[in-house]
Amino acid sequence: MQAIRVHESGGPEVLCIEDVADPQPGPGQVLVRMEASGVNFIDVYQRKGQYAMKHPYTPGTEGAGVVEAVGNGVTRIKAGDRVASEKFLGSYAELALAPADYVARLPERVSATVGAAAMLQGITAHYLAVSTYLIKAGDRCLVHAAAGGVGLLLCQIAKQRGAWVVGTTSTEAKATLAREAGADEVILYTQQDFVAEVKRLTSGRGVQVVYDSVGKTTFDGSLDCLAPRGMMVLFGQSSGPVPPLDPQILNRKGSLFLTRPTIGHYTASPDELASRADELFAWIADGSLAVHIDRVVPLAQAADAHRALESRATAGKVLLTP
Repeated sequence: MQAIRVHESGGPEVLCIEDVADPQPGPGQVLVRMEASGVNFIDVYQRKGQYAMKHPYTPGTEGAGVVEAVGNGVTRIKAGDRVASEKFLGSYAELALAPADYVARLPERVSATVGAAAMLQGITAHYLAVSTYLIKAGDRCLVHAAAGGVGLLLCQIAKQRGAWVVGTTSTEAKATLAREAGADEVILYTQQDFVAEVKRLTSGRGVQVVYDSVGKTTFDGSLDCLAPRGMMVLFGQSSGPVPPLDPQILNRKGSLFLTRPTIGHYTASPDELASRADELFAWIADGSLAVHIDRVVPLAQAADAHRALESRATAGKVLLTP
């Protein structure tokens, strides 16, 4: 099969397409013929060496396709099932392995392309909005990177749950996407001070929750946007890691809550993953949640997909197809 391989840390140019042996499913694993693979910032961090990886390796954890074979002990999934997962062992490939307990079946009305686009970011948006901070009717929410893959989904879910939503984006084109996803107000952070705008829009009251995937450049300002006893949900660091924090800052700014969630702790069991995936895909299938795909790139051009993601030139999901 063909797969993207990384032999050393570096820029997008280290993503090379090669012929490699077809993987074989071991006990508890499924082998999936990939129809689409998700491109995510974690892939970028691993490629750069920010997250240690053993070289050479095939990047990617997210994707969707059709099960070709199953390993010993697998009974829940069978060959021919259409599935998606965010735990593939190298999804930038024509074939990929995943633990059978951590794949989700796709409903008939959800394509593999949409399934691959929704799995990681959709499950993330789901747990952020219904578990990390349970959004309630009347809540005020700030969503950074509101035109990103998670941001667009968060705006929709928050709005459906009765929240007032303000998003931040870099361009007017992205602002339009955020508004279409349900954002009541959009702040162009390239032109406006988002803290001052949030204070103005809320008459100084602030918001109950901030969803921040940006990190270093937005963290301090995000705390200043919160109402007393509000929650700061830091779930990414696209601008870099946040420096060490004195917890007394949370006290001084209003007895704030701070959490740094990760998807693994919110899909800690197969049953929890299945529950979230079933609800997520039901929303997609009935049309109450739309997944925005920015672009679909051939597998051999994975480097171009990474460049687009890193340059902030994308809005929504970037996918690779074999």
